[in-house]
Amino acid sequence: MKLTILGCYSATPRTNTNPTSQVLEIKNHTFLIDCGEGTQVELRRNKIKFSRIKHIFISHLHGDHCFGLVGLVSTFRLLTREADLHVYAPKGLKEVITLQMKLSDSWTNYRLIFHELTSTTSELIYEDDKVEVYTIPLEHRIYTNGFLFKEKLGERKLDMNAVLNADIEVSYYRKLKQGFDVENRQGAVVENKTVTRDPNKPKSYAFCSDTAYSESILPIIKDVDVLYHESTFLEQNKELAESTKHSTAKQAAKIAKMSNSGTLILGHYSTRYDDLSIFKKEAEPIFKNTKLAVDGKVFNFD
Repeated sequence: MKLTILGCYSATPRTNTNPTSQVLEIKNHTFLIDCGEGTQVELRRNKIKFSRIKHIFISHLHGDHCFGLVGLVSTFRLLTREADLHVYAPKGLKEVITLQMKLSDSWTNYRLIFHELTSTTSELIYEDDKVEVYTIPLEHRIYTNGFLFKEKLGERKLDMNAVLNADIEVSYYRKLKQGFDVENRQGAVVENKTVTRDPNKPKSYAFCSDTAYSESILPIIKDVDVLYHESTFLEQNKELAESTKHSTAKQAAKIAKMSNSGTLILGHYSTRYDDLSIFKKEAEPIFKNTKLAVDGKVFNFD
């Protein structure tokens, strides 16, 4: 599982900071999460192939999370994209994007499929044989969701020395990976557990931005491997967090601790702060394994 931070600041873009957007690579998927202004430039800067992006998840309709989408959709058209593009977003974004395309006579030459979100309870919005994606209802000034990405349990791993010693036909390897007992060349039944190993533990990633401090998300994100939680403000500006329905670094750490998260990544910083290390110092006494999002930073979770 690999996470690339394209932008991790709140409010307006600056020459050295970008609004929210990130790419999650999980089980051969490349998911784009939020699409603030300048996202396509950052995709290029970070050498992420546009063609691999088939699913985009938008948390809410504030500009620093979606103003880059129409530009990206347009660029896909100019690059003669053919593959379908799925957008999971609050109801209303489809209207915004299609109106812009209509007025500019820039209809896509690929299928642009919107999955409009309206539910205020967590729901499964994407699933295939490798990954599930659920919404995480958040408490913000407008309708907002975070997203929980969960790997499914993979196939069992072959212990090749044991397989060869058991004299099993190659044609049965697939069934072994699926967990079945098989017969060897002599017709004897070989128990699966004697020639295979358990698959890797499935990983999970929760994206929570923007939101006020809310313990209601804890059942959804319980035991998540990696939690990205907004920390727009420091505790010294807690009153601003409350009035704008954002969180502090300390509050994000509390959520990570109570949810038993493996790693906490802080982000969505207010541009009023010049020193990001203060965010980590505020969170670490509560949740030790805290990391800071930085534009262009890559996190690998093997």
